[in-house]
Amino acid sequence: MKRIEASPETVKIALSLSPHIGAVTLDNLLSHFDQDPAAVFAAPRAELLKVRGVGPAIARDIKAIDLQRIAQEIAAWRARGVAILSTEDRDYPPLLRGLEGAPPILFVSGRLFDELWTKTIAIVGTRHPTKEARFITLQLAAKLARHDYSVVSGLALGIDAAAHTGALAGPGRTIAVLGSGILNIYPEANRQLAERVQECGALLGQLHPLWSANAQRLVARNRIISGLSQAVILVESHVDGGAMYTARFAGEQGRPVYTFDLPASGNQALIQRGAIALKRDDPLDFLLG
Repeated sequence: MKRIEASPETVKIALSLSPHIGAVTLDNLLSHFDQDPAAVFAAPRAELLKVRGVGPAIARDIKAIDLQRIAQEIAAWRARGVAILSTEDRDYPPLLRGLEGAPPILFVSGRLFDELWTKTIAIVGTRHPTKEARFITLQLAAKLARHDYSVVSGLALGIDAAAHTGALAGPGRTIAVLGSGILNIYPEANRQLAERVQECGALLGQLHPLWSANAQRLVARNRIISGLSQAVILVESHVDGGAMYTARFAGEQGRPVYTFDLPASGNQALIQRGAIALKRDDPLDFLLG
């Protein structure tokens, strides 16, 4: 076995960034090698192939990892204010840690404090909201913020942007979960909003900080949004909108899903499936009594 010069943390980060190694496969690897990331990296190919979920492609990816380059990148990210959290770190969001297949590594930029994760509600919806839905979102997010909730959303145009904006106006805290790397803001139109989010909350993601967004990564982002949150409120969406993934993940994670009785097809579908319809005039009755 070859000598590993990098720290176990660096090796774990490197493994988590391998494009074909998901949370479950990484957990299988660490379990097989007694929770020793360095042993995973140093293992011969034949031993790697004994791990459930590891085929020739993943074994090849592991052997091709350049730990020196990864260590240099980690230092550069930290110099730009990026915190790197593993599931063992006390700052890792506790609700997310409790999920099966929780992201093994999170990249965070902003303010890290316990209250950020303690009371969390996700607000999501379409990128093309009606005026009524946008107004509802701004008012709802501001009220949640004033009652000491962190508003979680995805920094997208439309409802997401209104959720972050309303929370900041509260004034209060907000968490933006990105479908891109946190040093490669997507969408570019929300860059200034992202900077404001970092001042009163955090940008968060599981991807290499410089990676760009794509459809698959945006869907994975939605699972983190629901996983971070005690409940999910979908304000407005078509039935095939991306926010519907967040509602579906919330159901799988045991999080309650709320919506409004608006005409949008996604809203109506959620109500038919048992989502709780909130009042437009005082939607926080369900939380505040």
